[in-house]
Amino acid sequence: MPVRLIVEAGPHPGVARAEVVRRVRAMLDALGMSDCELSIVLTGDARIRRLNRDHRGVDGPTDVLAFSQREGDRSDPAGLLLGDVVVSVPTARRQARESARDVLHEVTWLVAHGLLHLAGWDHDTPRRDRAMRRETERLCAAARARPKPRKS
Repeated sequence: MPVRLIVEAGPHPGVARAEVVRRVRAMLDALGMSDCELSIVLTGDARIRRLNRDHRGVDGPTDVLAFSQREGDRSDPAGLLLGDVVVSVPTARRQARESARDVLHEVTWLVAHGLLHLAGWDHDTPRRDRAMRRETERLCAAARARPKPRKS
């Protein structure tokens, strides 16, 4: 299960590379998508603002963007390549502070949210928003769980 993590505008204290990859793999396992490929980009507000403007027409930073490889003219809905999740760590850090959470928790939440979008989830109605929030929580719980040591 290839998970590619790209860290831009870092380092990002409190967001350890190995832990983010471990959590992403746990979330993919929880979704039954452990064979899928995914790229995660941890970046700054300037980069995510440009992406938001260029791809969504919104000229301002956001916390997370998801770019699916399973949608659009050149997509392969049955392929193993899910796409890219881009997280603004400075925005995640601000949101974490406002919610009295640590930055790793917030980054995990945002990656889970983006991952669900890549898996076809949306929150465009109150009912679907509630369902997506529940699934995001489930993925975050799976990500925070520590793997059991293997018996030899």
